[in-house]
Amino acid sequence: MPHPTELTVGVLGGMGPLATVDFMDKLVKATPVGAEQEHLHVLVDSNAKVVDRNRAIAGTGPSPGPVLAQMAAGLERSGAGFIVMACNTAHAFDQSIRDAISVPFVSMVEEAADACLREHAGAHRIGVLGAPGCIDSGLYQLALERRGLQPIVLAPDARQGFNALLYQIKLGTPLAQVAPQMKALAQLLIDDGAELLIAGCTEVPLVLGPNDLPRPLLDATLNLARRCVLYARGIAPLPVQTC
Repeated sequence: MPHPTELTVGVLGGMGPLATVDFMDKLVKATPVGAEQEHLHVLVDSNAKVVDRNRAIAGTGPSPGPVLAQMAAGLERSGAGFIVMACNTAHAFDQSIRDAISVPFVSMVEEAADACLREHAGAHRIGVLGAPGCIDSGLYQLALERRGLQPIVLAPDARQGFNALLYQIKLGTPLAQVAPQMKALAQLLIDDGAELLIAGCTEVPLVLGPNDLPRPLLDATLNLARRCVLYARGIAPLPVQTC
């Protein structure tokens, strides 16, 4: 049975829905159990109505901050002991979430940057496969640079190509059709010297796996799922926000 002090996980999702399902699948599979009842208590707000994060960052659409804050507050009221979000780009608005809750918000971006040091200590040049808004807001670049790592991102034209693939996935294009183009974009980062790649958009792991590339691929979604298990069960202390 679950330990009485085990924390309930709150998940901000729906951005997009398939990526949230992927996160939940990885969370279940990352949880060691001896019985069904030992799985974590997880509260998920899968809200596909959240406005477009890329357009908000580009200044062509409204901010998702207010609705993300409302979602997070609702999860806390429902009993979440900490909050995570299954969308990388939306982390550009994470301050709105933090301001709305009293429980910790665990950043997918910061966790992935930590994993680069923890699991790939020899890699210094880190390629980031992220949506234009994620890259334009510098989420991964700043997180990696704070850890002494060098981020590598796609050129602007390739970034727009990535964005087109992202929306194809969100709109239900068969994943097998998208996969070769995503692999080609990843190869551009490797050609630019990336020693390790981060799947810095939750749609990327849907079409690209670690065996598809000649360099390691860090799945930020899977990494977050594994960290949630450690935090919920008290195996590792929840991170303290310092930036």
